[in-house]
Parts: sequence; structure tokens; C-alpha cells
Amino acid sequence: MLPRSGDVLHVTRAASVQFLRPIKFRVIRVLDWPTYDGWLWLDGYELNAAGDAVNRRSIFVQRQGLQQVPQQRPVPQQRPHAARQRRPVSRTPVRVG
Repeated sequence: MLPRSGDVLHVTRAASVQFLRPIKFRVIRVLDWPTYDGWLWLDGYELNAAGDAVNRRSIFVQRQGLQQVPQQRPVPQQRPHAARQRRPVSRTPVRVG
């Protein structure tokens, strides 16, 4: 899986030994720096438990160790349309001059 901009990843020790404590990471971009086969540099934000960005980072990880977090966006509920009756417009002559 090649991450894309906006993806939220669960980065664990399977991605790199530096992640003894797993983190959530929102990808800004995949950097095109030269790396070993199967490894990549990601630029993005570390997220807290609420999903807010707390730290911008560039991380070096194995592609196969990354896990994508399913997006949980609330589905907006449609409100019933309340049609109002319009008042008729009164048109009267206007005096000019």
C-alpha cells in the first residue's frame, strides 16, 4: 500500500523499530528521497487520541508495516425542508422627482 495525501495510518513497530509506542499519522506527502527497497519517507502530522495534529514529522518506515485507519466521518443528517409561504409583494406607483 502506497499512502496518499490525507491518509491516516497506524504506525507500529512493524513499520520501524523506532515506534515502540504506536502512533497515528496523517500523511501530507510521500517524499521521493532515495531509500532501500520497500522503505519510504513520509511527511505528515502525528495525531493525538482526538485526531488533532500535535507534531509535524518526517518518518522512515517500511511500506508493508503500515496500517490504514478507516475514516470515521459522521454522516450528515438531512433536515426536512420547511417551506415558508411568501407574502405577496405589493406594487404601488412610486413618485419620482
